[in-house]
Amino acid sequence: FWNFPEIERKAVLKFLKPHEEHSYSPSLVNQEVEALEFTYHENKTKFHDGSIYLSRDGEGDLEKYTFSSGLALSVKLAIWEASLDSYVMSIEDIIEDMKQGRTIRMTREQVFRKTGELFSLRHLINLSSDLLDTPDFYWDRPTLESLYVKVIKYMNINRRTKVMNEKLTHCCELMELLSHHLEDKHHVRLEVMIIVLIMVEVLFECVHYASKFM
Repeated sequence: FWNFPEIERKAVLKFLKPHEEHSYSPSLVNQEVEALEFTYHENKTKFHDGSIYLSRDGEGDLEKYTFSSGLALSVKLAIWEASLDSYVMSIEDIIEDMKQGRTIRMTREQVFRKTGELFSLRHLINLSSDLLDTPDFYWDRPTLESLYVKVIKYMNINRRTKVMNEKLTHCCELMELLSHHLEDKHHVRLEVMIIVLIMVEVLFECVHYASKFM
């Protein structure tokens, strides 16, 4: 929103709410909010020290769109950061079990689902967003691209994305380790069952063979 009173912002959001899909929790939405101060001046539009200076003679709407895009990307990344933090908290007990040498309290299906959550988040960050490159919209608009890049830099988008990918890689490695561990346990259990079945069969054969001499 640009220069909207709070009551009008709430009215717009209330109007849009029935049409939202895959919404986030209100607490998370209220927590992950970005805002920048802006003012008009007589020179070219610029972004400096976290403040927006809009030219009275510039491409006002496109420039506002550019700044809004940068802010929206930062909020989107913050939502994904919160999702990853929640994921990390959900597997802390597993890490402690591994550290103490206790039995892993997860099934192979649960590990598979957890791995799916990671790859879904990684897909959103690296393939379904503009976190890794500049949107096509700015390729033939160098002035707007410069403003967009400055906002992205101010919001530490690149560094935050790098940190998120490092965390995702670590979590993926952990899930891969758990998957191999549970597969090995499953194979050992199958081998033990096969050995027991063979022993039972041999025992029956011995009993059958001994009965011939009785």
